[in-house]
Amino acid sequence: MLKNEFDKNLIEAGCDEAGRGCLAGPVYAAAVILPKSYKNDILNDSKQLNEKTRYQLREQIEKDAIAYAVGIVDNLEIDKINILNASFLAMHRAIESLNIVPELLLIDGNRFKPYKNIQHKCIIKGDSIYMSIAAASILAKTYRDDYMQQIHTKYPQYNWDKNKGYPTKAHRDALQENGTCEYHRLSYRLIDSQLKLF
Repeated sequence: MLKNEFDKNLIEAGCDEAGRGCLAGPVYAAAVILPKSYKNDILNDSKQLNEKTRYQLREQIEKDAIAYAVGIVDNLEIDKINILNASFLAMHRAIESLNIVPELLLIDGNRFKPYKNIQHKCIIKGDSIYMSIAAASILAKTYRDDYMQQIHTKYPQYNWDKNKGYPTKAHRDALQENGTCEYHRLSYRLIDSQLKLF
C-alpha cells in the first residue's frame, strides 16, 4: 500500500502529469487532496494499472477526494514554451483550480517551478510512493486518454484511440504517410525528415 502523507500537519496536494512524451495532443496534469486517513488497496501509479482499473479508480478518487482539479496545456502552447514548462504550467493550472488551497505540493519527478508561495517537494517515482500523487496520475492519464479518443474520431489515420499520441511505429508510419495535423507538436522530432503542415 502507498504512503498516505508526507507531512501529517499540512494540507497536501499530490500533482502529476500525463502526455509529456507524446507527439500529438495536450499535456494534462492533475492535483488531488485526499483525506488524511485515506486507504485504498488498489491505488497505484497509473502506469502499473490496466485501463479498466484506472477508470474505476478515477470514479473512486473523485468521490473520496477532499478536492481535485485537472489542468491542460495544448500542443500550440507546448510548441511555444517547451514541454517542461508546459508540464509545470498544466500543474499550476490544476492547483489554481482546486477549491481548497494546499499548504504543501507533492510533485512527481525531480523538477518543478514554484507555485505562488506554496512549498513543494519533488519526489522521483512519487506516483508509486504517495497516494495523492498516484491519484493525480490516474486523473491526468484518464482525462487525457478521453480527449485523445475524442480527437481520434476527427483523424482516425493516426490511431490515437490506441497510441494516445505516443510515438508508436503505427503513429510514426501514419505521419510519414499523411503528414501532420493541427494537434501535432511541431517542435518535436516527428519523423526523420520533418514534415510540413498540409
